Amino acid sequence: MPFEKGNSLGGRKAGVPNKSTKEIREAYQAFVESNIPEFQTWLQNIEDPAKRFDIVVKLSEYFIPKLNRTEMTGQDGKDLFANVTFNFTTADGNKE
Repeated sequence: MPFEKGNSLGGRKAGVPNKSTKEIREAYQAFVESNIPEFQTWLQNIEDPAKRFDIVVKLSEYFIPKLNRTEMTGQDGKDLFANVTFNFTTADGNKE
């Protein structure tokens, strides 16, 4: 039977992760969970504060979801801030 467009012949369903990927994620999660008490000690052994902070930020990406950017628009997609103007003055009240 030749392939016909729109005729699915099998494979994973949409949204179902690859079996190997799922196993690796579960193993990594188990490793992290079993070593939580040691993380504080490991981090304290890193002398450079910038490097320590970098590691914490990189690890947090696995546990705290990143926020998506959102676009604010007015009704029917119009520019929400079309009529907004800014007037800047100095401390003595003069306009710049």
